[in-house]
Amino acid sequence: MDADVPGTVLKRERTRDAVLELIESRSPGDAIPSERALCSLLGVSRPTVRAAVDELVAAGLLVREHGRGMFVAPAKITQELVAGDRSLTVPQAAGAWSSRLLEFTTLQAGARVGRKLRMSPAAEIVYVARLRLVDGAPMAIEHLHIRAGLVPGLSAQELESGDLYEHLRATHGVHVHEAVQAIEPTVVTRAEAKLLDVPELSPALLFERLTSDTSGHPVEYVHSLYRGDRYRIVSRLALGPAAEVAPDREGHHPGIPPGDFAHGDAITSSTRGDIQAGA
Repeated sequence: MDADVPGTVLKRERTRDAVLELIESRSPGDAIPSERALCSLLGVSRPTVRAAVDELVAAGLLVREHGRGMFVAPAKITQELVAGDRSLTVPQAAGAWSSRLLEFTTLQAGARVGRKLRMSPAAEIVYVARLRLVDGAPMAIEHLHIRAGLVPGLSAQELESGDLYEHLRATHGVHVHEAVQAIEPTVVTRAEAKLLDVPELSPALLFERLTSDTSGHPVEYVHSLYRGDRYRIVSRLALGPAAEVAPDREGHHPGIPPGDFAHGDAITSSTRGDIQAGA
């Protein structure tokens, strides 16, 4: 690269692009040259290289390991949102998804959750907190609030294995039909960082979802926190008419555990940057 490019910002951008090109030419887990080697290779100063590397580490594309060096980060779980038909089916996501139960109890809905589920604040809900993992690595923390009257006898096993909505359908006769979901950026707290195995204040995606049954009655309110360094969303925008094609059967609807809605129930995804997501 040209070592005489004027302007600190432009030089940093060129350096970032050069390191990004190195990353894209390698596989997850592969080493990249040290900062010292990059300085020599790219003809720029150590602070310029470090600033570019820091940005790529924060973006989840590089991993620093003390005493070992820098490595290409694991590939992110990518979700594509497709404009057009509001009726979507949600197939199994790539990777082996599993759950670890963090909390499971019955309690009063309270004012906020009661409003969302259209029930009395004193009415009972089942509260579930679970850690979602992909190939054994923590990916998300999920908080579920389900109308207790709909799921008598709901077991921990149902929450840790298989498709939750399939369990609701087969065991409790609850047929989910529609989910309205919002997504916004956030950062993780110290407790969340420990569960997700990331530094405190790391970037994350906050999902808030309200699921209804075939009669339009709320079934559950969920808010989930997904790792920003391992999860991303890609939108495909329809800018004009096109020939009708079969729906894509790959991927994972963001915030919804893989397998949910797998039986063809419709969902509606509402993605807004200004929505006030739940705590």
